[in-house]
Amino acid sequence: MIDKKKCLIKPLALTIAAIISASALAAEEARLEDGETMTVHATAEEELKQQPGVSIITAEDIEKSPPVNDLSDIIRKMPGVNLTGNSASGSRGNNRQIDIRGMGPENTLILVDGVPVTSRNSVRYSWRGERDTRGDTNWVPAELVERIEVIRGPAAARYGNGAAGGVINIITKRPTNDWHGALSLFTNQPENDKEGATRRANFNLSGPLAGDALTMRLYGNINKTDADDYDINTQQNGSYAAGREGVRNKDINGVLSWKITPEQILDVEYGYSRQGNIYAGDTQYSNGNVSPDGLVESLYGHETNRLYRQNYGITHNGIWDWGQSRVGFYYEKTNNTRLQEGSTGRVEGMINSDDYATSRLENYRANGEINLPLNLWVDQTLTVGAEWEREELDDPASMQATSAQGVVINGVPGDPSARSTKNSADISALYVEDNIEALPGTFIIPGLRFDYHNEFGGNWSPSLNVSQELSDYVKLKAGIARAYKAPNLYQSSEGYLLATRGNGCPNNIASGSCYLLGNDDLKPEISINKEIGLEFTKDGFDAGITYFRNDYKNKIVAGTELLGYASNGYNILQWENGGKAVVEGLEGNLTVPVVQDTLSWRTNATYMIQSKNKDTGNPLSIIPEYTINTMLDWQATDKLSANVNWTMYGRQKPREYAESRNETGSMSSREVGAYSIVGVGMNYQLTKNLRVNGGISNLFDKQIYRENDGASTYNEPGRAYYAGVTMSF
Repeated sequence: MIDKKKCLIKPLALTIAAIISASALAAEEARLEDGETMTVHATAEEELKQQPGVSIITAEDIEKSPPVNDLSDIIRKMPGVNLTGNSASGSRGNNRQIDIRGMGPENTLILVDGVPVTSRNSVRYSWRGERDTRGDTNWVPAELVERIEVIRGPAAARYGNGAAGGVINIITKRPTNDWHGALSLFTNQPENDKEGATRRANFNLSGPLAGDALTMRLYGNINKTDADDYDINTQQNGSYAAGREGVRNKDINGVLSWKITPEQILDVEYGYSRQGNIYAGDTQYSNGNVSPDGLVESLYGHETNRLYRQNYGITHNGIWDWGQSRVGFYYEKTNNTRLQEGSTGRVEGMINSDDYATSRLENYRANGEINLPLNLWVDQTLTVGAEWEREELDDPASMQATSAQGVVINGVPGDPSARSTKNSADISALYVEDNIEALPGTFIIPGLRFDYHNEFGGNWSPSLNVSQELSDYVKLKAGIARAYKAPNLYQSSEGYLLATRGNGCPNNIASGSCYLLGNDDLKPEISINKEIGLEFTKDGFDAGITYFRNDYKNKIVAGTELLGYASNGYNILQWENGGKAVVEGLEGNLTVPVVQDTLSWRTNATYMIQSKNKDTGNPLSIIPEYTINTMLDWQATDKLSANVNWTMYGRQKPREYAESRNETGSMSSREVGAYSIVGVGMNYQLTKNLRVNGGISNLFDKQIYRENDGASTYNEPGRAYYAGVTMSF
């Protein structure tokens, strides 16, 4: 074994590959050309991925899962993860997104290959704090994923704005040095003909263009999931709560990778995606009495919104005598084209026109990072990095939807044409972190991040994570970090105007109607995230238990304090920082090799001790009291594998305190009781280049029907049959 100083003088392409794949190994051995070995000490980012609040989903795991059109249906089976609507109200609950540790989808940061994806930010933010969106886990086909990193708690704070709940990092497959390709076809057919079926086809191609120096990867995807029937749910008060919305996806993405030298790699990427919905009925109000000329009912089965996303990126990874570097420049553009919606009173969020309007969101990003292996008293790897992001939004339909001609509202004109449709924000960041091996088996990872927002000033995010070997098989790990989320462009746009019209102010704040204004004087939302876990690993057995607690403050909510009165006498509210909240729970995992290399049993569980706003008692989001995911995986032969998977959800309790103008006096105490979902699946490698899979999801046909009453906010689909075939070379 040679020392680490010599390692820095003899950089290798193998080490470059390890950097690009962001391998989460504490230490890694590589062979030098002369046969010697070297040890590559992990960076702080890589070591953090060994913390208890981190789960890894591999490509093999994805192959064994039922086919999905949205990766959220796979990610939801990790500890601490659920699918919810975008707030505790649960309205629009059938458009569900990733919710980590009960912090709500807005506190989940989605990355693709380490770069934030923010297309959902082009969707209007409602009075209740919701977006009518599927989130950003649907841009990469499942077959093109190398792995998914699910990062919860303190380990996620290093990623900055929006990661208070956690981070989902979707890592795509890299270009290869030999030609490889595949064509995959999948279908999912529900037994209940009122539920939407899925069909998907995708291809990928990867290989060299000029020897090993220039390689490429290209993938394309097309899929469709039909909408549920308009009357799948129980009719109440003359209307139906909407079933699950359908979706159409088209994706194309390419990467060119240029190995300038064995130590320098340059990646250039371009991607284009289109997501269009298939309308299943109004997701917030389905009563025809408030739908203009029956418009909402007539739209069933049609596209009412489309997202067009383009992304460009250039990334350089290098190994130098002094360490490692990474620098990247990225551009993302989203056009959100949708039928126009109401912005006032009980029709806020309901489609009210057959005219389309487009919101445009552009994101510019640059980042750079260096990793310096040091031997100052002890072995350590110091990381120093910088980031810059600019977000630009132009949304005429939302910014000018509310009209109050001739009215002045705290200096803001009620005339839509006099209000700006644009807003922007710049966030710059510097961060430093260190992976210190203080003693053999003792790792200390301190970190400090400073973010500066051009409107809301600076924010410090310190963190400390530790890992201690207690024996050859047992480790104790803990962490604490200050995470934050900056106000979004709707909350901070003074001209983004909502109104209650004739419904009065929410929660009897005042008599008469209310306007809600944006606020450019908000504070960032802050969460102090803590966790401590114990892990046991021996001979294929893995077990762990983790306690976590997030203390949340400054949550941005629709105002409850009167700002003043408009010139027409209406009351004025604005977005403001609310009270405190706490999220607390336990996560556990267990892997048992029942028969070595043949039969394994994997289980994880989450139990929520509490999740509540300290002022109102309402949960931050409606999630099960507990969730248990377990799978028995049988590798029958080298070609045949099968599995049985089971998920149990605990009861789900509704909110108890009204948070919007329409809820006062009408809150429901309806709960969703505990229930289980069982599935079976099979994979068979027919030939070297042909693989088939199939199975049954929700084997015992346990269905949940949405009623928009209390916690009953979503549909759980019934029994379905799936099958797929993958041809490769």
